[in-house]
Amino acid sequence: MSTRWYPIYQKGNPQLRVFLPNFWLKLVKPEHNQPDCVVQFHCSMEMTTFDIKNYLEKIYNVHPVEVRTRIALGKTHMPYKFVVKEDDVKIAYVLLPEGETFTFPNVTPETEKPTASYEEQMNEVKNNFKKFVGDNKVPGFPSWFKA
Repeated sequence: MSTRWYPIYQKGNPQLRVFLPNFWLKLVKPEHNQPDCVVQFHCSMEMTTFDIKNYLEKIYNVHPVEVRTRIALGKTHMPYKFVVKEDDVKIAYVLLPEGETFTFPNVTPETEKPTASYEEQMNEVKNNFKKFVGDNKVPGFPSWFKA
């Protein structure tokens, strides 16, 4: 079912109709440790477990064994003199078949950089500034401009 409205077809008009799903899935990192065969998604509130299973099979060619959903209530807080409630979220837990695993990718790998001492950093900055200024005694102006 789609909530988009399309022009009514009349004889002679071309049928310019594209039916897009209103469903969406967002892969999220689980808050708690889970087995590698369980993947967690945030999905639209209208999706059922059958819709989620079909969505993964048809679009991503992933054949889940089981799909379970739950609705996580949005947090409420009071920034001023009124209460604000965040939107509720439907969370889907997808169990992958035996032998398939999913590990969440590490987008920002940590690399160790050698840290220089404070004096070494200051000397490097001073040398770079001297190279930048060169013969010019007024930084920010071209070398041919003499005050």
